[in-house]
Amino acid sequence: MHKFQSHTAIYFGDDPLARLSQLKFKRFFIVTDPFMAKSGAADMLIRRLPNGSEHAVFSHVTPDPPTDLVVEGAVELCRFGADCLIALGGGSAIDAAKAIGYVEKQVLKRDRMIYFIAIPTTSGTGSEVTSFAVITDHEQDVKHTIITEEILPREAILDVEFVKTVPPQTTADTGMDVLTHAIESYVSPMSGTYAEALAEKAVRLVFSDLLTAYHCPDDTRARAHMHAASNLAGFAFDYTSLGINHGIAHAIGGVFHIPHGRCNAVLLPHVIAYNAKNSQFAFDRYTALSRMLELGAASEYQTLKNFCNAIHALMLKMNMPTTLRDCGVSESEFRQHLPSIIENALADRCTATNPVEMSADGVREILTRAFG
Repeated sequence: MHKFQSHTAIYFGDDPLARLSQLKFKRFFIVTDPFMAKSGAADMLIRRLPNGSEHAVFSHVTPDPPTDLVVEGAVELCRFGADCLIALGGGSAIDAAKAIGYVEKQVLKRDRMIYFIAIPTTSGTGSEVTSFAVITDHEQDVKHTIITEEILPREAILDVEFVKTVPPQTTADTGMDVLTHAIESYVSPMSGTYAEALAEKAVRLVFSDLLTAYHCPDDTRARAHMHAASNLAGFAFDYTSLGINHGIAHAIGGVFHIPHGRCNAVLLPHVIAYNAKNSQFAFDRYTALSRMLELGAASEYQTLKNFCNAIHALMLKMNMPTTLRDCGVSESEFRQHLPSIIENALADRCTATNPVEMSADGVREILTRAFG
């Protein structure tokens, strides 16, 4: 028996931020980053809070949020005594808010986490609908993945106005993160009819709208489609989990601090090739996506190759690096950290649902090809 269920209500379309004024809470704790606080985005949110309510803003979130920041935020949340937690930002802000709320629950011995609303300002992580959060231990150069339904947002507000000012390179990085989420979900052994449908739609939207969002940032339709793609892929992989692509990306990110979506994109063609070579199931799934995108060829092998080539072409059209070397990783650094990256990738919780059981040799093969 299988179960597919959404725990998060989604608000989207015209002026979804109006939802905030309908809330009955009195004290709001907002987790965001310095840019959102200085740019006026946080003020835009605050103006829509219910009349007479109080709020506090924790705006210290940094990329790859560290464990000490989570503790600091949990302390502030405990002191303020909020009855609603709001995350405003990209994946880092949402993940930080998840972890802050989770720690506060443990400290105050709550039965469940404080009411949690996520408002994404990038179209990439899908974190607004997932039970995943990634926190970095900088002392150990390791990323820790929290996976529990307790951190699922109760509501998500998808407002396109927040993503129109996202820089092109961030649009590219986060868009490729969406694609990786959808593809890894689609080939996961945990996949099924509902997750497949969500992943397929996300893949279609990325290939039809990411380049437009990149080149024409004010195109509301493209931005809305990418916001939806991120959300749909998030729903899909929250059900199926991910795979070795994310397992390796987490391990690399903990050491070299390459933007997560960019790292996923560099790895993706090599992960596809490795999985397809070692699993007929994976081969069939990848070629199904290729045919869906009308990339089919006379042979199944060429159909697979066309899929990898399409991903590579998408990256080139957005001026993205296609190797770890191009991301600024030197050969000496790569060789120095390779053993620990392999070890951490194998231990990552996402790796368990890769369609091919991974070994150290397999991870090394993918990394060597991705280094360039």
